[in-house]
Amino acid sequence: MKHRLIDQVMSRDVVSVGPDASFKEVAELLGRHAVSGLPVVDRDDKVVGVISETDLMFHQAAQDDTPRPWYLPRLTRHACAEDTKARGNTAQTLMSAPAVTIGPRHTVVDAARLMAERHVERLPVVDEEGRLMGIVTRSDLLAVFRRPDDRIRAEVIEDVLVRTLWLAPHTLGVEVRDGVVTLTGKLQRRSEVPIALRLTGRVDGVVRVVDRLGYQEDDSHLRPTEQALHGIAEEWLRKL
Repeated sequence: MKHRLIDQVMSRDVVSVGPDASFKEVAELLGRHAVSGLPVVDRDDKVVGVISETDLMFHQAAQDDTPRPWYLPRLTRHACAEDTKARGNTAQTLMSAPAVTIGPRHTVVDAARLMAERHVERLPVVDEEGRLMGIVTRSDLLAVFRRPDDRIRAEVIEDVLVRTLWLAPHTLGVEVRDGVVTLTGKLQRRSEVPIALRLTGRVDGVVRVVDRLGYQEDDSHLRPTEQALHGIAEEWLRKL
């Protein structure tokens, strides 16, 4: 199934700063726009880093000049990097770089996977030249789960049943409540059941799929290739 693309969910009105922006300027922008982070761009509007409230907190923590007790372990390489960042006072010295970015034609699934792997809460969206186009946050990605149940149901029927499985719209019962999809009815072949369930689960906004499907023909004794050929031949004859 085709998931939502980043350019369909991203915010285009992006608050950004230049590398020379001061600590105070960044802090004021974060507070004024109620955001927890923003991209840092150069004169060509290319993203060179991302600065967040966490980056500012490192700086704030460094204001405590109490000597480090002898019994505490030495700073790790990661901690040393944070310590260096903490002593900066411009966006360029405070930001995390290089920025983790994503393109507008990637999907919300791609973005969610990238955020999880890189432990970030936002992704600047850039064009092929690295110029800022927008920004996508975890909240933007979770917005797909706020889709109305009737829209999810319509997409399951149109994209899964009709376009993919080549079924009439009312072949199966499709009920959606709070993002939970229940499929009822009978498919022609047993091998089609897991396909219908898997494809339904890939529709954006689906929280869970409840399986109440049956089948008319048990083709489990056939090899996967035979199941596919059997299904294709039968569908082709059905459409003659």
